[in-house]
Amino acid sequence: MSTRTRKSAAGARGTGLSSKGLKGGQVGLLGAVVIGISCIAPAYTLTSGLGPTVAEVGVQLPAIFLVGFIPMILVAIGYRQLNTAMPDSGTSFTWATRAFGPWVGWMGGWGLIAATIIVLSNLAAVAVDFFYLMLAQVTGNDALADLTRNLPVNIATTLAFIAVACWISYRGVETTKAVQYVLVGFQLVVLTWFSVAAFIHVAQGTAFDALQISADWFNPFAVESFSAFAAGVSLSIFVYWGWDVTLTMNEETRDPDRTPGRAATATVFVIVLIYMMIALAVISYAGVGDGELGAGNPDNQESIFAVLASPVMGPFAILMSLSILSSSAASLQSTFVSPARTLLAMGHYRALPGRFGRISPAYRSPGYATVAAAVAAAGFYVITRLLSENALWDTITALGLMICFYYGITALACVWYFRREAFTSVRGFLLKILAPALGGVILFVMFAKTAVDSMDPDYGSGSSLGGVGLVFVLGMGVIGLGAVLMLMMYRRSPGFFQGETLRVGHSGTQAQEEAGATRV
Repeated sequence: MSTRTRKSAAGARGTGLSSKGLKGGQVGLLGAVVIGISCIAPAYTLTSGLGPTVAEVGVQLPAIFLVGFIPMILVAIGYRQLNTAMPDSGTSFTWATRAFGPWVGWMGGWGLIAATIIVLSNLAAVAVDFFYLMLAQVTGNDALADLTRNLPVNIATTLAFIAVACWISYRGVETTKAVQYVLVGFQLVVLTWFSVAAFIHVAQGTAFDALQISADWFNPFAVESFSAFAAGVSLSIFVYWGWDVTLTMNEETRDPDRTPGRAATATVFVIVLIYMMIALAVISYAGVGDGELGAGNPDNQESIFAVLASPVMGPFAILMSLSILSSSAASLQSTFVSPARTLLAMGHYRALPGRFGRISPAYRSPGYATVAAAVAAAGFYVITRLLSENALWDTITALGLMICFYYGITALACVWYFRREAFTSVRGFLLKILAPALGGVILFVMFAKTAVDSMDPDYGSGSSLGGVGLVFVLGMGVIGLGAVLMLMMYRRSPGFFQGETLRVGHSGTQAQEEAGATRV
């Protein structure tokens, strides 16, 4: 009997949880936090997400960032509890399967895979934009910046970025960690430099549209309408997204029961501090109007730092371009971690064809799954870019739906899995039941509200299909595609869906003993 068969047979007698063959003990707490920050990519995320959020909520941007932080930390608490009980690289897929069964678990895994593969293509595209902008700034040849508008050149360069990121990720999280220390450190230094310089301009009276920081900026109830509030929160959820990468590495970290969960909560706290610093600096310097440098100017929303870097940082503005390039490139590489390990787990537990569960013998990384994620991201980018640039950006806007979907499923999976411990202790109730329940409900409310609002043709780029907003069509279409693929897998390999490889369970004593006895 093969090793794979022995593992599956042992798992079938208990919970089904088993090792995937990944190389353990490679990442400590600091390394996991650095990779988590890298995946969120604060420089890239803020330059593309800050402007649209300001357009929705104005000076209440800091308040919305704080409100968006609340469901993230509540969900992170739930992830931490699930990881302590069941450290498994499949995270959302595995935990939702254990709590709710194979159908919900499969869709939770699909939500993570779809969201990360879509954002991989966007990260590569942004990296290409700032790569050519950097070349133009270094050489003084402005024509180089326009190369990104040349479709064949753009696509070829984007595919090259994806290939390089895939190669680094293929070599395992140890290589990933080494690259991220440099890239993350650089972008944090530049973001701090930008903020300090902006505040100095405000103090010296040389800011574009100086505003004094007010307590009202931190009041979420001052937002004009609930629709604007919901849109702002949806966008803020997107800018926090990515911290869960620390959990997908749990089989490769030191102390896998605790390190990934601690890294997730630490990452979220570090990011909210960075976002508050930048939000206050941008609004104080540029205001929220639609003037030339205003944060509310529609022309500035695609890349707010590209507009503000030169007036704020002067001759050092090129550092911001390098920072965003390094941020998007770093995130492109670290974001491969999540879909690759989720695909690995789904292949391992036979929710996908077994080849997805293959481990690279040289690097003990999810080799096949990593390459598959790269091919999917490259294919998605080429198809959407050739069809319509609006389709590409509207799919990015629709990411909020998918993020709320799979985060919400995972948070509620925590509640259901630990339901028998609800009243055994106050601490257990707060951490395992109340916090993830509130986080999950908030995210599903945001999911429903965003879905309804995105049906409006004016939502996103303003494109529509049959009178329905393209953002809604793309977002729900991707989720629907997952359901179709799930049914196809059921017909091809019904074992997973019949509980043969991963069983439904709860946190009762018997289930915990089975997990300890059958873990390989």
